Amino acid sequence: MTRPNILILMVDQLNGTLFPDGPADWLHAPNLKRLAARSTRFANAYTASPLCAPGRASFMSGQLPSRTGVYDNAAEFRSDIPTYAHHLRRAGYYTCLSGKMHFVGPDQLHGFEERLTTDIYPADFGWTPDYRKPGERIDWWYHNMGSVTGAGVAEITNQMEYDDEVAYHAKAKLYDLARGKDDRPWCVTVSFTHPHDPYVARRKYWDLYEDCEHLLPQVGDLGYDNHDPHAKRIFDANDWRNFDITEEDIRKSRRAYFANISYLDDKLGEILEVLETTRQEAIILFVSDHGDMLGERGLWFKMNFYEGSARVPLMVAAPGMEPGRIDTPVSTIDVTPTLGELAGVDMAEIAPWTDGTSLVSLANGTERTAPVLMEYAAEASYAPLVSMRYGKWKYNRCALDPDQLFDLDADPHEMTNLADHPDHQGTVQSLRAKSQARWDLDRFDAEVRASQARRWVVYEALRQGGYYPWDYQPLQKASERYMRNHMNLDNLEESQRFPRGE
Repeated sequence: MTRPNILILMVDQLNGTLFPDGPADWLHAPNLKRLAARSTRFANAYTASPLCAPGRASFMSGQLPSRTGVYDNAAEFRSDIPTYAHHLRRAGYYTCLSGKMHFVGPDQLHGFEERLTTDIYPADFGWTPDYRKPGERIDWWYHNMGSVTGAGVAEITNQMEYDDEVAYHAKAKLYDLARGKDDRPWCVTVSFTHPHDPYVARRKYWDLYEDCEHLLPQVGDLGYDNHDPHAKRIFDANDWRNFDITEEDIRKSRRAYFANISYLDDKLGEILEVLETTRQEAIILFVSDHGDMLGERGLWFKMNFYEGSARVPLMVAAPGMEPGRIDTPVSTIDVTPTLGELAGVDMAEIAPWTDGTSLVSLANGTERTAPVLMEYAAEASYAPLVSMRYGKWKYNRCALDPDQLFDLDADPHEMTNLADHPDHQGTVQSLRAKSQARWDLDRFDAEVRASQARRWVVYEALRQGGYYPWDYQPLQKASERYMRNHMNLDNLEESQRFPRGE
């Protein structure tokens, strides 16, 4: 059979509420809007865990953090966990990554045959939280509100430098694939770090939002004492007391965030143009690892189950998937089985290794009633939190906190917790039973604590004496690039040209 090429476009910390049906009308994102018009658009897609490394490991494997063991941004992603890159490569695909995937541990490929860049974040255990010390801030790596108070304009940053490189290598690889030296189908994953904070943007994109009407959140700061217990823990982890956040800070942060969506749109447009001009056909999937609260309720970044943090954009342009909007809740863990089905991989080979379900039939009208599951056991938590999105309901549970129940149809901003409301006790009891059947929170907590304790020992040991980091070092074979003396010049010029000459 002929297997389709696959292009995965991933971004970081993009709030899914800004993609109610593709990009919101007021966003300057023409390339994403064109992609949306030919895609199945999942309006209620959720991350498996609202933090980078756990969310990405779940996205790649189709498994929740409680199965992968990737609980936080310093937890090892084990080499024996199959990913979509493994499944596709096993089926004969060339698999390649340009950009971020926040792999922690000595395996920095996880099924990718080639990786074109290093990662933007460290690959070791240095960012490990410690449940034995609740409330302790680790100043040198915990988020603080400096990303908000420092928002503004710059022409180059660490993040821009990285994403410029990611796009450059992705385009070069697509040009190379067009030359036809490898007859295998390909799966290329291009993964950017924007619009993740810091909230700093180039002037050309900043200026697009000068008159934007969305520079203030719809729900302002509720005040520390009016937040739920986990939100208070996030405020404390973000060191909020040492920052004076003004309305102008909020406006500038959101403006830069929107500007960076437009920056990404340009990058994605460049990549899609290469695909078009080289006449390569491919399935295209666009997704984020998690969202960003963007000041809603006074919260920033992620680390919670509120819509701004947990909901992500997810769009798939593929033969056999009807373009249009799907409102049924889905998860990023559904991506791996979806890619498998689209690629013609035997789903029995994937099913044992995933918690997800293929989205292909859902795109064509099949109903789905299974709940969407989320977990969080990382920074700002003192014990694991779990969540279910079941129809219009979202039910959150943590051993340390009161239950939460939200009716997202009637209360999209999650302002009213119905868990103690007498009219909803049947719903609470039903969802609590489903949650308890799925999660043993005491066991989950014990496993997280054991993992953290092991990593603290190993990290401190490995930083003594000679240090050999796991950060990925991209391979460059200079003797095989451009023109070298073991190559025939005429053959080289012909083979490197696309389209071929007369």
